[in-house]
Amino acid sequence: MSSENEVDAAGNELREREAQAIRGLANAYARMREEIGKVIIGQNDVVDQLLLAMFSKGHCLLVGVPGLAKTLLVSTISKILQLSFRRIQFTPDLMPSDITGTDVLQDDPESGRRVFQFMQGPIFTHILLADEINRTPPKTQAALLEAMQERHVTVGTSTYKLPAPFFVLATQNPIEQEGTYPLPEAQLDRFMFNIVLNYPNAAEELRILKQTTGAEEPELKQALTGAQILALQEVVRKVPVAEHVFVYARDLVRATRPNEPDASDFVKKYLSWGAGPRAGQYLILGAKARAILEGRFHVSTEDVKSVAHPVLRHRLVTTFQANSEGITPDKVIDHLIAKTPIDVQERGKKAARP
Repeated sequence: MSSENEVDAAGNELREREAQAIRGLANAYARMREEIGKVIIGQNDVVDQLLLAMFSKGHCLLVGVPGLAKTLLVSTISKILQLSFRRIQFTPDLMPSDITGTDVLQDDPESGRRVFQFMQGPIFTHILLADEINRTPPKTQAALLEAMQERHVTVGTSTYKLPAPFFVLATQNPIEQEGTYPLPEAQLDRFMFNIVLNYPNAAEELRILKQTTGAEEPELKQALTGAQILALQEVVRKVPVAEHVFVYARDLVRATRPNEPDASDFVKKYLSWGAGPRAGQYLILGAKARAILEGRFHVSTEDVKSVAHPVLRHRLVTTFQANSEGITPDKVIDHLIAKTPIDVQERGKKAARP
């Protein structure tokens, strides 16, 4: 009997620690939102999605026209998180070694011999802003995307680990196509979220004009350290997910594939390629982060729906007919969310079948 009581006590203690961690993450999230709001006016959905990705160990692609404070947003986040930040302006002549670093031949003062010494590139940072990533050739893009996936850099025969946490926030300008090298779908798949930045509304734009043309600069307070972020990322991973939520995320992703036997006529007509399994993984991770940031220790299908657009929009390839009729990936996702059923009991039974 005493051993059972000890097990129960240990379980209660574990749950209490998890509850404290959840409350800590929710409080940190509120503080971060408050600090970011001192600098960034509007763009609430963008800020939320960025923070969700960061606590899920994901990278983001920011798509928006110039002047929407993409760089300012990223640098502001780095300041309040006590993380190092570097920005790389991607250009057609940028080489992989300009990002990763290179071996440099130097004199050894002790032996008098010449030896190679690795000089770190700007990728060795916590937050890397890859500005206009589609302006550099595929060779240089690949060097960055390899580091995103493996979180280390290989130069010659040596491998160098990147600092943790490590995030890549890349930007693209949607209106300029001349002189660009669009990321192929396989490389786009490395980004957890594709975040679209839109123009501010009239009230927000008026606030921007007043706040950014004066002499006063907002004073930012630091909210989290790198070690705290790593600990909170582990908390997100521990959030439980019910069977029907897993099934819903799976069904939503599979519904994007036009070659599936049960694909809808809408999908067959407007999509030439759908999302892969990584999309389902990011749907679940993003939903976990959203739940915990709202102070909940369980994931609902509403959490999955809320991250469906940033997770799926860059993983769907529309047909020529869709482009000619103005059917965007976001419209396809709206259709899939409306049509994908949620049945807790039936879906759970089907998932249990082989």
